[in-house]
Amino acid sequence: MLRRAFPFPLFLGLALAATPALAAEDISRVNGGIEVDAGSQVGDLSTVNGGIRIGDGAVFGDATTVNGGIRAGSRIQGGELTTVNGAIRLGEQAQVESLTTVNGGIEAGPGLRASDDVDSVSGSIYIDRGGRVDGDVSTVSGGIGLVGTEVTGSVHTVSGDITVGIGSHVRGDVRVRKPSGGSWIRFGTSRPPRIVIGPDAVVDGALEFEREVKLYVHESATTGPISGATAVPFSTPRAPRD
Repeated sequence: MLRRAFPFPLFLGLALAATPALAAEDISRVNGGIEVDAGSQVGDLSTVNGGIRIGDGAVFGDATTVNGGIRAGSRIQGGELTTVNGAIRLGEQAQVESLTTVNGGIEAGPGLRASDDVDSVSGSIYIDRGGRVDGDVSTVSGGIGLVGTEVTGSVHTVSGDITVGIGSHVRGDVRVRKPSGGSWIRFGTSRPPRIVIGPDAVVDGALEFEREVKLYVHESATTGPISGATAVPFSTPRAPRD
C-alpha cells in the first residue's frame, strides 16, 4: 500500500498558523489597567478598576471594564467592548461586535464595522466616515453624530441631539422617545433635542418624535414619514442655528 508523504513545509506552516489561536489566553484582573501590544492575539480582556489599551492590529475577544476607558488603535478585531464609567475610543478600520458604555462617550474612527448595537446611556456617540453598524445606535442623554455611516437598524435617543450627517444612511427609523416618569436619570436641561438630517443623507424609516424637537432636513436628504415635528428645510452645508 502506497503512502503519500505529508510535505513538511506545509505541516510546519499549518502548525505556525495555529500557534496564535492556541496562545490566545484571557487577561483578567481586579485592580490595574490592561495593555495589549500592537499585532498581538489574545482572548477576553477584563478588569474592574483600570483602563484597557489595545495596540494597532491586535486581535482579541471581549473587552470589559467597570471604572476605566477602552482605547484601541487602528485595524483591531474584537468582540463586545463594554465599560460602565469610561469612554471607548477606536482608531481606523476597527472591527468589533458591539460597543456599550453607561457613563462615557463612544468615538469610532473611519471605517468602523460593528456587527451589533452601539449604545451609550449618558455619553455621546460619534462614528466617522465609512462606518457600518449592523444594529441600532442609541443613547439616553447623549448626542449622536454620524458621518458617511450606514446603520442597518434604527437611531434613537431620549434627550440627546442627533445628526445623521452628510452621506449617511439609516435603514431603520430615527426616534426621540418621551422620558420615562420613573427614570433614575435626571435631565439637566429642558432644551428640545436638535435633530439634523444632513446633505445627501437617507433615512428609510420614519422620523418619530414623542417630545418636542427642532428638526432640520437638508433639501438633498431623503426620509420616510415624519410625525411629531415639522421639518425646517435648509440648503447650506450646515443646518441653521437654533
